Amino acid sequence: MLVEAAKSSLLLVDMQERLLPAMSGGDRAEAHCAILLKAAQALAVPVTVSEQYPRGLGPTVPGLKQGLGDAPVFAKLSFSCWRDAAIKDRLIDLHEAGRPLVILVGIEAHVCVMQTAADLSAAGFGVFAVADAMASRAPASHALALERMRQDGVAVINTEMAVFELLGRAGTPEFKALSALVR
Repeated sequence: MLVEAAKSSLLLVDMQERLLPAMSGGDRAEAHCAILLKAAQALAVPVTVSEQYPRGLGPTVPGLKQGLGDAPVFAKLSFSCWRDAAIKDRLIDLHEAGRPLVILVGIEAHVCVMQTAADLSAAGFGVFAVADAMASRAPASHALALERMRQDGVAVINTEMAVFELLGRAGTPEFKALSALVR
């Protein structure tokens, strides 16, 4: 299964001001999330954003917030986005509108991202976890998260794979603009 722009949505999990600095590889994850937000915007892929307890962990980092456009931002307390009623409703609405694929990015890979991936996969979504667009405090936790996601039937990909699969073909203005971001 490939990521298809017309069938996908992007879920940005908890890329927050007070949480991101504690992540190993957080800067890299933020940069790759920014690329995926640009791709989503260029290809009309809906974006959903979660923030874990924003009162304590702050809002989405400014470098990503500016690329969100009109994407809804949901405050949550559940670790899995699927276990938050408002986010679940949003993802179900997208699924019913013909978008059963979820491109999943964010932090922490082994907590909120992994739990969301497992729940979405069990609910019948096609889930693509973008390994270089997520981070954990410890590299070993990130690696375990990816292993566990694979066991749950989640496709683990990188940003370049996601962008080129979303594009589907060369020779378009979007290809020219987006391919430059991943090279």
